[in-house]
Amino acid sequence: MATRIDGKAFAASLREKVAEGVATFVAKAGRKPGLAVVLVGEDPASQVYVRNKHKMTVAAGMESFEHRLPADTSQEALLALVDQLNADPAVDGILVQLPLPKGLDENAVIQAIDPDKDVDGFTTASAGRLATGLPGFVACTPLGCLMLLKDQLGDLSGKNAVVIGRSNIVGKPMAQLLLQESCTVTIAHSRTVDLPAVVRGADIVVAAVGRPEMVKGDWIKPGATVIDVGINRVPAAEEGKTKLVGDVDFAGAEATAGAITPVPGGVGPMTIACLLYNTLEAANRREGLA
Repeated sequence: MATRIDGKAFAASLREKVAEGVATFVAKAGRKPGLAVVLVGEDPASQVYVRNKHKMTVAAGMESFEHRLPADTSQEALLALVDQLNADPAVDGILVQLPLPKGLDENAVIQAIDPDKDVDGFTTASAGRLATGLPGFVACTPLGCLMLLKDQLGDLSGKNAVVIGRSNIVGKPMAQLLLQESCTVTIAHSRTVDLPAVVRGADIVVAAVGRPEMVKGDWIKPGATVIDVGINRVPAAEEGKTKLVGDVDFAGAEATAGAITPVPGGVGPMTIACLLYNTLEAANRREGLA
């Protein structure tokens, strides 16, 4: 039976370390690190995320700047706000909550963020820095996955890793991070021929494909470490109820894997913790303290 990787406990520990780092930063810089979050519209899930980010930012001792804009905000007004935040010396990190309402160009807005304040790691500048090994910010979810893997396995050098999914937010940066750790990396996706056979050769499996329980237990190499990024809501046994499941068939994989992240309670809690980690790092770099 696989070890369950407790992302909730690891994230709590990481937030404590960030809070200690924030206290050191305040003592040296004479100010708090600042995170600005921009929310456009009334998307319920986004409102929950922003509320949680605000609460945890304040708990870590940082300044939280919230900008809530109506759904009919123009592209020009949103870009003007991003420019304002780029220039604001109190703001170290900028996060524009996605998705944006229809009619707004998400890519143009994200690319307008100063790469040195891009704590979400979504700009092409951040992606390019990651790909070429330059200092920059890594998207929070893959960064959290890497932290969990290193905590579980220690040195990742030489391990065969399969990343299922090729998104710009998780799959591609995850593969780059594993390459930097000297893994042998395969990026698999919906058109991969004989995906089960590819996965069976992996010491590390990162599933980020967005399909409920797609990765079956018999795909997993005995003793492999499985990181399940998927968060899918599906009908529960009780009529009218739903439950969260990952991209991996947890019950099947748990019987074979060496270690596995549950859903919920695995990768999810790491995302906000890594956002705070990136914001502190941005503040230290801007003050020449990194």
